Amino acid sequence: MTAPGNDAPATGAARATDRGGSSADGASAAVDRDGLSEDRAAPPGDRGSGADGTAAVADRGGSGAPGGGADRRGLVAAVVLCVAGAGIALFATTRTWAMTPTRRPAPLPPVETPHTGTSYLGWLIAVALVALAGAGALLATRGRARVAIGAVLGVAGLVIFVGGLDGLRYADVGRIAWPVLVMVGGAAAGLAGVRAMRRGRSWPGMGTRYERSAGAKPADRPVTDATMWDDLDRGVDPTDRA
Repeated sequence: MTAPGNDAPATGAARATDRGGSSADGASAAVDRDGLSEDRAAPPGDRGSGADGTAAVADRGGSGAPGGGADRRGLVAAVVLCVAGAGIALFATTRTWAMTPTRRPAPLPPVETPHTGTSYLGWLIAVALVALAGAGALLATRGRARVAIGAVLGVAGLVIFVGGLDGLRYADVGRIAWPVLVMVGGAAAGLAGVRAMRRGRSWPGMGTRYERSAGAKPADRPVTDATMWDDLDRGVDPTDRA
């Protein structure tokens, strides 16, 4: 027979063990609450999984596609080259290339008549304007159309260069710099055209980031604030998920 007094220590020990287990459960619950509060305090962009959230933020910034920044810089460089070359050619063509003395009856002294580049090469202005318009066409087109514009710019630049080379025989010695500048402008415009023919297909189009692609569906990854914004940037309904 067990003495009645021996049950009390065992029962007290059991109760102490139960209280210890409750304390452990309370500590776990406190940790869970702390983790939940940290998750709630985290910024919206950090709630997704690490790789997916980073990829979504990168996509929203426009650098998700490999080489996107390089292609954009290539387009800008070609446009700047085209504008600069056409502008230089236009400016140099309108300068005075030569002075022709004109005799007058005595006792009047002779008069020197100025001649600009357009006096000798009137068509040069029109070709330079075509090259200048081509800079805007590079921004407004894409794909094969942009390659065709590049071909036009290449031909226009070559024609401008040849015109400046031909103008060397008309210019005075002290004003030979103007036809040389025309040649420089033609070379710049032609280089822009060659770059457009070679790499124009990969250059981004104007406003393509905000165009909705046909048949686009939400990305197959966990639903977070980052991925929902990514879907909206691509023109996809973020709630259209299976």
